[in-house]
Amino acid sequence: MDILYQRRRASAAEVQHGLPDPPSYSAVRAMLRMLEEKGHIRHEEQAGRYIFLPTVSREKAKFSALQHLVETFFDGSAEQVVATLLDGSARKVSRDELNRLSRLIENAKKQGV
Repeated sequence: MDILYQRRRASAAEVQHGLPDPPSYSAVRAMLRMLEEKGHIRHEEQAGRYIFLPTVSREKAKFSALQHLVETFFDGSAEQVVATLLDGSARKVSRDELNRLSRLIENAKKQGV
């Protein structure tokens, strides 16, 4: 999906070439077919080949992927996600990021979220 968002449209071969350590062409085609069946992408035929385009905005896909990640690995707990990010092993969190997180938490408290 990332390659399709970057390029806006791409063939299976272009997707494959854009991947680090790319899988086989048939594996890329299978993944694109699955994404199309799920409604995340669609294709147009151009000069005898399929050109794939995203049908879901990057923001919507990002939110959906994050929801799935939180449910799958953190039992639906935002607290566990934040704790994992802040424990220092994932990556260093800057002072600015911590301040922004504090503001977001305070705003959520005020809104009763």
